Amino acid sequence: MNSNFIHDNFLLENKFAEELYHNFSKNQPIIDYHNHLSPKLIAENNIFENITDVWIKGDHYKWRAMRTLGINENYITGNASDKDKFLQWGKTVPHTMRNPLYHWTHLELARYFDINELLNEKNAEKIYEETSAKINSAAYSTQNLLKKVNAELVCTTEDPIDNLEYHQQYKTQNGGVKMSTAFRPDKAILIENVGYNDYIDSLGKVAAIEIQNYQDLQDALRKRIIFFNENGCRLCDHGLDQIEFENFTENEINEIFKNKRENKNISHQDGLKFHSAILLFLAETYHEFGWVQQFHLGALRNNNARMLKVLGPDTGWDSIGDFSQAAKLSQFLNALDSKDKLAKTILYNLNPADNEVLATMIGNFNDGSVKGKVQFGSGWWFLDQKDGMTKQMNALSNMGLISCFIGMLTDSRSFLSFPRHEYFRRVLCNLLGKEIESGELPNEMEWIGKMVSDISYNNAKEYFNF
Repeated sequence: MNSNFIHDNFLLENKFAEELYHNFSKNQPIIDYHNHLSPKLIAENNIFENITDVWIKGDHYKWRAMRTLGINENYITGNASDKDKFLQWGKTVPHTMRNPLYHWTHLELARYFDINELLNEKNAEKIYEETSAKINSAAYSTQNLLKKVNAELVCTTEDPIDNLEYHQQYKTQNGGVKMSTAFRPDKAILIENVGYNDYIDSLGKVAAIEIQNYQDLQDALRKRIIFFNENGCRLCDHGLDQIEFENFTENEINEIFKNKRENKNISHQDGLKFHSAILLFLAETYHEFGWVQQFHLGALRNNNARMLKVLGPDTGWDSIGDFSQAAKLSQFLNALDSKDKLAKTILYNLNPADNEVLATMIGNFNDGSVKGKVQFGSGWWFLDQKDGMTKQMNALSNMGLISCFIGMLTDSRSFLSFPRHEYFRRVLCNLLGKEIESGELPNEMEWIGKMVSDISYNNAKEYFNF
């Protein structure tokens, strides 16, 4: 059955929203400044085998929905054929109405494959064959998929031990889309994690430093920051429950790290002190190199111990946490600002109850030195849907300047996730268009249109300065 569900004015509820989107936002390039795409697949211009290979594998949003419907894990992460996995996804889609998956699914089918049918159990096999025939061709290689959505830059996320070989390889090509990376050293911070010492050994090898004490660790991380910087990195990223800030002495941190290297138990309080010390060291180093620092806060990860053992992390067993964010975050940012070593900073929030906390926190450290120096990042993970994005933008508007907002990112592992930028832009334009119609905003299309263009593209372009 054909559908006009995804039409030109999808989510745009009046003429003002339509004008803002079509004239000021739709054709802006995409700067996707944080994602988890594979640089290997980009550098090698990979061609996927079928639609399941690119669309369902690795997508724990879809996996959670399928499990909720009662679909056996064999058709999700198990050994079922790719076709059978897709058929089960097709069966699931009609049940995702009012979940953002329903919108994203049909946006992606329309934008990448010119398919305007509503995916369901009856047409899933036909759509599998049609999409797989397209995806398994050079026109749908990874680089061409990025070009298809007008991506200007994508920024992947790598661990300090990564050798960045695929970023280096890609720079020798004329791929048409810029690729950079973000430095993610969380494994060096989380001293309480199982396998921490093995990781530190690996870090020492790539940095050519035998890491015996805390100074060695700092030296190794600094060497890797220099290496990443030489390879075009201008961002870091941290995925933490919350920012820790505990008082500590240098001797305490040296002793804590020494104890860990000797495989002694680390108390919870000592772990918090170590987190505080190393994060301050890293943040000051980011400032030195002129990087942007990103903090994704508030996820409660790996809740299902049984399935974690079977499938590992990042497989769909995470949720929103209710961590205390304000006081320690303020102390952390203040400690950096007091030394004039606070880098450009983006704070992402996963708990909507904390939206106003972060929307006001950024104002404490926007000191006039840089436009929008400290940012309240867009709705992410469980909040990168219409309601979540609207609440984030309302909080930012009410307590800050949405005109300085650097807009959307995918935070995704999927090469088909880029219509989320379109989704965000439509939500933004509709939010403003409705307020023009109601008289809450003036019908100043030139100014409001400029603001839309800035949020869609220009602010990020200026902020990151790649």
